[in-house]
Order: sequence, then structure tokens, then C-alpha cells
Amino acid sequence: ARRDQADPPPPAVSSEAMPVSPPTLADVAREAESLGLASHPKGDRPDLTYGTAGFRTKADVLDHVLYRMGILAAIRSKTLGGQAIGVMVTASHNPVQDNGAKLVEPMGEMLPIDWEVHATRIANAPDDGLAAAIIEICTAVGADPATRADVVVGRDTRPSSASLALAVCDGVGVLRSSAARSLGMTTTPQLHYVVRCEATAGAYGTPSLPGYGEKMLKAFAKLIEPTEGKALAKYRPRAILDCANGVGAVAMRPLLGRLRTIGLEIDLANTGEGELNQGCGADFVKMKQCQPSGVDTSEVRGLSFDGDADRILYYFGGGGATFHLLDGDRIALLMAHFVAGLLKKAGISGLHLGLVQTAYANGGSTACAVKALGQENVICAKTGVKHCHHAALELDVGIYFEANGHGTAVFSNAFAERATVVAQSADGEAAAAAKQLLVLRDVINEAVGDAISVFLAVEGILRLLDWSCEEWLAMYADLPNRQIKVVVADRGAFETTDAERRCVRPEGFQDAIDALVAKYPGGRCFVRPSGTEDVVRVYAEAPSENDMLALAQGAVDLVYDKAGGRGQRPKVT
Repeated sequence: ARRDQADPPPPAVSSEAMPVSPPTLADVAREAESLGLASHPKGDRPDLTYGTAGFRTKADVLDHVLYRMGILAAIRSKTLGGQAIGVMVTASHNPVQDNGAKLVEPMGEMLPIDWEVHATRIANAPDDGLAAAIIEICTAVGADPATRADVVVGRDTRPSSASLALAVCDGVGVLRSSAARSLGMTTTPQLHYVVRCEATAGAYGTPSLPGYGEKMLKAFAKLIEPTEGKALAKYRPRAILDCANGVGAVAMRPLLGRLRTIGLEIDLANTGEGELNQGCGADFVKMKQCQPSGVDTSEVRGLSFDGDADRILYYFGGGGATFHLLDGDRIALLMAHFVAGLLKKAGISGLHLGLVQTAYANGGSTACAVKALGQENVICAKTGVKHCHHAALELDVGIYFEANGHGTAVFSNAFAERATVVAQSADGEAAAAAKQLLVLRDVINEAVGDAISVFLAVEGILRLLDWSCEEWLAMYADLPNRQIKVVVADRGAFETTDAERRCVRPEGFQDAIDALVAKYPGGRCFVRPSGTEDVVRVYAEAPSENDMLALAQGAVDLVYDKAGGRGQRPKVT
């Protein structure tokens, strides 16, 4: 029927008359459980453990885990008063079908060890027990539900990463009040950088990907200023970079033009046209001791990133010439040599400069480091940058690298204060050296191992020293060595001690390794379960190639025969 008059307007409702109560922890937990069951169910997927590299396994079983890592990141942020927490979706150097996640602390560190149990607990809670797990964790850590969480999310280039990053954002959003900021495709170190910038209110740099590039390029240009107009006899400002068909190519492309203007020509290879980490990347080069596919270093030095650009290795030769690898051990010693020289020129004494290695450090590098820095300043930490980083923080200048090329340098406040005083008050060589130390600190990403940052630092140091790769290589001679992966029935059957250099389980296994090593004078070998893959890793070195190969094969056979080897027995060549 036609209306001749408009309906009267509804009565006004005062917002003061109907206050909206903020959701309680129980409300949010129930909502998170409901959303998880509807969009990110665990179902009968296997339980997982948060380890050194976070969660890492086949991508097709990770959707519920990434959703719950978003929730945990929001809880962690609320616990810290709303400081930014990062979540990186990546499986680093693993095959493309894998993926994973790791959480990043406000200053760029990895998740504290005592929070790993919470990550494992929430990831493995049954679908109908997720609310209870959230309430239990929030209560245990004292998270304030009213605090607004701030989470920064990044992802690599894997086909599975976009949907898994969305799952993280869903998890952050459900634990309101909260905000998730996506950086899109980014290297793992860039995520660490942005999180640290946010935590320091911009004091560390502008919290964005362009801000990262600008900081690195400005610092690099300033570092190499002393070489302007000088003829360089040995250093050549050109290299080829293997990007592992990963996100390193995405991060490097915007920098190439500025680098060329500054005076460094970089050609990119393996930029995404092939399979991620397949026949290329830092892990491939380290394991196979050869050039990656698509890279010719017969006339130019090469370097390789891994899939998420937190590892870097250099190399030269090949293509008919002898292939020479310049790995993390050599990067660490190059930096230590340069920093020690500048400290001496600046007249700065009383600071503790040290080198942190892992059991994978070549015996030749350890001997060189001890000779240069003293036994007390060469520290062996457990495998994993988390452990190396903590050890390095005890030093005024702590340089740490794993042999695989993962590492960085950290500088204490005492270092910054002393160097600043000399830079501002001294004259001539001392002031110049102190200024270079401070600029080197700006080039280096102290938050985490960063392939781009280390690349710029290495290029700057080589240029300032006017060294080619031959001079760098001549710092010491590597002992012949191999790393081999052995697939076993249960990597959990292996337990280690002494910075993972000795096995305490299986019972009697270390005695067998010791007896094997005794056959090869000067040899060294250890076995440890991988923290990122379902394998056991064997490392062997010896003064001669033949002894090393025999030692490595013997250790591989011990692992395979005594620990239920799976698949084809590895042959060491």
C-alpha cells in the first residue's frame, strides 16, 4: 500500500547509554578457536616442534601453525607492552615444497628459548582446545588483553608463502586489539631490520624496505669514500650474485642502479627463472664446493645468497680453473682483521674484540683466529645463529659466522662511545680510523645475519684493503672437509654436548667416532641431528684429501648402519 506520510525516524540512541565493553580474554580465545576451526583447522595433521629455525616442514601441513603463530606473536607483543614482533614466513635454504615460520623480537633477536614451549603448545593444541591453550599461555606470561598488539609480517617467494602469510595475519587480527603490517615479499634480515627500527622509534633507521636500502647504500658509499680517486691495483669493482631463485633478487634489484653510481657493478643470476635453492644458492655451493648453475666465475668473483638472503658465500675460479670457496669462516676473519687494524690505528685499547665460531668452523680458520686474536677471544658456540648471537653480545665487538655464511657483527655501547670520542677529538689517522669503524657499524645489520649487509661490508673492506680474492684466500689454508646429510629413521635418537661436538646418544656412538678419528692424525669429525631437516649431519676434516674422504665415509657408514639409515647410503666424493 502507498504511504502518504514518511515513517517517523527512530529515536536517537546515546552511545553513553549503551557502552560497548572490550572483549575479555575468554571472548577473544573463543573467537580465535572458532575462526581456526572454520578457516585454519589442524585436524589430524602431525604435531611439530618449534626449534632453532622456528617451524619448518612441508608447506601443506602448516596452515594452522601459521595462523597460531600470528596469535602467539600478538600475545608476545601484548606481553611486551605493544612492542612490534615480527613473523617471517620462509624455509630459508630448504627445498621449495617446504615452508616455515619464525618469530622476531623487538630488537631483531630470535624468540626467547623459554617461549619456544609456548609456540609448540599452541601449534599442537587440538582444534577444540585452542581457546584453552590461548588462555593458559596468556595467563602464564601475563599478557594484557587490552594492550594493542603490533605484528610485522614478511614472506619469501615460495608459492605457498602468500597464503601462509595471510593465515598469520588472520591470527594477529583475531587477538584484538591488534594490528598486522605486511611487508609483502622481503628477505628475513629486512624483516628483522624493520622490527628493530619500530622498537627504537626510528633511531636504528626508517622502518620500511626503502629505508633499509637507503641506510645500507649511504653507509656503503661513506665507507669507501677514502678510495675515491685512488688507483686500485688488485680490487675489481665487479661481481656476479647468485640469488638462489629466491627473494634476494627482489631485494637487490632496486639497489643495482645506486651501486653502479657508487662504483660497484653487480650482475644477478638465478633471479627466479628456476626452482628455489635447486642447483644454486649458498647451501648448494657450500655442500657441493662448486659454482652454482648459471654462474661463471672463471674471470670474476661470485657470491651466493640462500633462499631468504640471510646467508652469503663468496668464491672464485672454476670453469677449468681451481674452484676456491670463501665461506663464513673467511668472512669472519676478514672482518676481524679489518676491525683489529682500525682499532690499532685509532689507538683504542681495552675493548674486547672476539670471534664466535661453531663446530663447523674449519680447523684452519680456528688456528688462524687463535693466532690473530688469542685463544681466549675465539669462542665455540652451539650450531645456530641464536647461540652465536648471544655469545657475541658478551663482547665489545663480537663477530660471528657459521661456516655456511650465516652471521654478522655486533657492537657494544662502550665501543660506540670510545670510537665516537676518538673520531671527534683526535686528529689524522686515529680520527679517520675511528670514523671508519663507526661507518662500518652502520653498514652491518646488527639485528641478524644479513646477506646484503655482509656483501656490502665485504666489498667495502676488500676495496679499502685493495685486496683481490687471492689475498683474502691467502689468510689461511683450509683443511679438506665435507658436510654430508644422512637420512635416518629418527634424528631424535641423537643427542649432543660440548657445543654439539660430541654425541651422548646413541650410547656408545661417540666411542665409535673417536676410534675412527684416531686412524687419521689431525682429523676431526662430529655428528649432530639437524635442527631444520629430518636428517643427521656429518662433518669431517683432515690434513689430506684422501684421509678426509675416508674419515667422512666411515662416519657416514656408522650413522647409516647404527641409526637406521633410510634410502640410498650416501657416498662421499
